[in-house]
Amino acid sequence: MSITAERKAEVIKSNATKDGDTGSPEVQIAILTERINNLTGHFKSHKNDNHSRRGLLKMVSLRRKLLDYVRSKDDSRYQSIIKKLGIRR
Repeated sequence: MSITAERKAEVIKSNATKDGDTGSPEVQIAILTERINNLTGHFKSHKNDNHSRRGLLKMVSLRRKLLDYVRSKDDSRYQSIIKKLGIRR
């Protein structure tokens, strides 16, 4: 259910705003989106996994908070993130 180290490195590299960037909101949102997509696929075959569903809801909530933060700082960054990651809002 979690993402591999190689996949995480790819996500960080593709969403980093500068070299060595691992903690910017864009990177955090991208990592959370990857984990959310993995869990969504997990629930297609494990419908009654309520413990993981709680974790999914926490991740969605954290991603929403990060997106709201980016939107409050710079709307163009927000628009580019949701377009790049395919997040509907």
